[in-house]
Amino acid sequence: MVHDPKIKKIELGNGIRIIAHRMPHVRSVSMGVWANVGARDEAASENGLAHMIEHMIFKGTASRTAFEIARQFDAIGGQTNAFTSMETTCFHARVLDQHSDVMVDMLSDIFLNSLFDAEEVEKERPVILQEIGMVEDSPEEFVHMVLGETFWADHPLGRSILGSRDSVQGFDAEAIRNFFHQRYRPERILIAAAGNLDPERFVEQVAPAFQNIPSTGDFPDRLRARSQSCVRVVPKDLEQVHICVAGPGVSFTDPQRYAFMLLSTLLGGNMSSRLFQEIRERRGLAYSVYSFANSFEDVGMLGAYAAVGPGDVREALELILAETEKLKLRPVEPAELADAKEYLKAGMILASESSDNEMVRLAQNEIHFQRHVYLEEVLENLDAVTADDLRKLAQDVFRPGQTALTLLGPVPEGCELDTLLN
Repeated sequence: MVHDPKIKKIELGNGIRIIAHRMPHVRSVSMGVWANVGARDEAASENGLAHMIEHMIFKGTASRTAFEIARQFDAIGGQTNAFTSMETTCFHARVLDQHSDVMVDMLSDIFLNSLFDAEEVEKERPVILQEIGMVEDSPEEFVHMVLGETFWADHPLGRSILGSRDSVQGFDAEAIRNFFHQRYRPERILIAAAGNLDPERFVEQVAPAFQNIPSTGDFPDRLRARSQSCVRVVPKDLEQVHICVAGPGVSFTDPQRYAFMLLSTLLGGNMSSRLFQEIRERRGLAYSVYSFANSFEDVGMLGAYAAVGPGDVREALELILAETEKLKLRPVEPAELADAKEYLKAGMILASESSDNEMVRLAQNEIHFQRHVYLEEVLENLDAVTADDLRKLAQDVFRPGQTALTLLGPVPEGCELDTLLN
């Protein structure tokens, strides 16, 4: 392997990995403390705990109050946040390169020394309940959550990352601390940074604080999810009907992942895509219509969304399914495939100019592939996808009897939607 002086990676004795990428052309430094832990690692009674930890991590440490954490980041013009997904949690920040030492100290402190104070838990609980309410009030977000429940059934992937009102009401400080210490284990922790930094120095800064975290027992195995085919209608008093239809996709590491990205792009990933052109531009049925591709450690989902008037539900769904059928039956024309490849490659190259995006890519590649994946490798693999690769993948994804459909809103009676999926 050729040594790259811009990238430094080490693994501490306890299993924690640290990786840094120097980007000399930017003035920012982005850092993320990642845990390969997410909502799919929760038992049903724990649903929402990883997300609650995301909130509570900023609510005070042994040496800083919640206000001091906020004030110190603001004082250096830093941007800090966190996110929880089905499989990962990340606590991250971006600052000017001259303030990177402060960022390292603060992110290390909140991850290693958060108190998860009982009083702060009670203050934050209603905030999370409001967040759950916001999703329920946003039909586009809510229908995707319902699709997950429908598609993945009773598997953890089918639950809301936010948890339910009942589960969130039941969490106390002790439950939060226990989940954090049991799940956020050294071998599942990764610290990633990208930007105008010295990789060697960054590793030397971070390592002493993290090297003494002890391991705390076995991590529960992740159970493979099985998707199901069914139709679910959720009546709601809305102006539009929100449609989500999906079939099984591929995992993060599947060799077909490049074809998977291209298939989603061709179906509904941009303004020249098939769904956008047919449903919005030619028919005028929807303002918002697009495809989505979700990948996890071992499974995936590919689907489409549209919001239409109640009288247009069946026509819109017929058009979506017709476009998926075309992808199964006819090879994509060379010009259309070339345009989709160029669209994805341009997006990746432009994103690579951001220290935030590069930090995320650095971490995700380390989590899934245990190595740095150079952008050139990704671009070459995209270029290698053929029209036949796409047709074969479409036949696997859009097979009869494995499609899930959810509709939210005033769905008219007599649509006979079940017949469309078989």
